Amino acid sequence: MGHCHAWLYGGRLDRPGAALIVAPAFRRKAHNPAAIQFSMKIRTRKFIGTIGLLILVVVWSLLGMTIAQTPWLASSKLAQGIFYVVAGLGWVLPAMPLISWMSRPDAPSA
Repeated sequence: MGHCHAWLYGGRLDRPGAALIVAPAFRRKAHNPAAIQFSMKIRTRKFIGTIGLLILVVVWSLLGMTIAQTPWLASSKLAQGIFYVVAGLGWVLPAMPLISWMSRPDAPSA
């Protein structure tokens, strides 16, 4: 008989039903979100958010330039006008949650 979990049972695996022994799950204390929650400092959030915004703006502008060169858009002045308004203001929608996360105040220290 193997001794891989022998330390759990005092070094003995020869009791009845030992072949069916499964290591007991380690019990956790009650879930306490305040104890587990990791709070990031505002400087770190702003740094990560700035990098995220830069990536968003670069990707958004490259996609906008790619789409603006398509023949169906280049042939219509009305479609171009609508596209440039939507593309010019559209990046704000994905940026708003990121900016609000960046500007969230630090959690009070305990």
